[in-house]
Amino acid sequence: MTKQVEYMRKPEWLKIKLNTNKSYTGLKKLMRNKKLNTVCEEARCPNIHECWSERKTATFMILGDTCTRGCRFCAVKTGLPNELDWGEPERVADSVQIMGLKHVVVTAVARDDLKDGGAAVFAETVRAIRRKNPTCTVEILPSDMKGDYESLTTLMASEPDIFNHNIETVRRLTKRVRARAMYDRSLTLLQRVKEISPNTPTKSSIMVGLGEEKEEIIQAMDDLLAHDVNIMTIGQYLQPTKTHLKVERYYHPDEFAELKAIALAKGFTHCESGPLVRSSYHADEQVSQATQRRIHYMKGYEEQENKEVDFTFDS
Repeated sequence: MTKQVEYMRKPEWLKIKLNTNKSYTGLKKLMRNKKLNTVCEEARCPNIHECWSERKTATFMILGDTCTRGCRFCAVKTGLPNELDWGEPERVADSVQIMGLKHVVVTAVARDDLKDGGAAVFAETVRAIRRKNPTCTVEILPSDMKGDYESLTTLMASEPDIFNHNIETVRRLTKRVRARAMYDRSLTLLQRVKEISPNTPTKSSIMVGLGEEKEEIIQAMDDLLAHDVNIMTIGQYLQPTKTHLKVERYYHPDEFAELKAIALAKGFTHCESGPLVRSSYHADEQVSQATQRRIHYMKGYEEQENKEVDFTFDS
């Protein structure tokens, strides 16, 4: 007799209204035409309709759509990736230009099959975006690249405006939640970014609802601050498929508000905390200082700012 698995019913505050208007369908068509992947789609982000329909933002996922790791929380497919596509950076840059983005997030699948973890393509993507979108700020969200310092140096040479790397969960649950990742290695990576580029803001995220205790969340905050992390995001874990980890409990919005207050009181410069918050959620609101730095040295910014953006898509 097959054992029935019980799933927790989602609370009302996790129910979202889909908005598949022309902005959303246009962006989806653009991504397919440019043969690009987004973590918005691959990771089944609950905010995709808000970001694509209302904010006109997206998080590009480079280095293919197949991850070499099999984290038990993530819906991105796992397997043997294809060869590198060196035309991808220019296609991403073109898309950013067509969309008229002022801030873009670039993430990637883990590529443990590559010596540099894909750092060279990642860096070239940042440079391509800058060449075609000089006033656009760029946030990067790479894997830990197996902790290789040389790969990190290659990536940081592209001078991203924000460096984002997620610890995902508390120390105790890391081995169960993340594949081939180590809690302390992620913290060290974030610290090394500051050693290479002291003025680059760093950011990290955790999911809650996987069985962690409140004290462990607070300890994770302290660990991130001890490694000079500036920005933190906290969101509810949602089980993407029946084969992934189950949700142990759903946090109430008031609990997220409390965690945000604690994080800010501890010293984070910015904290997004809520049931539907993801690492890139409202990322454009987290970079005001980075935006000002980039605007400061850009000639002709006012002319570009007042120029109309033709937000159309090829048929």
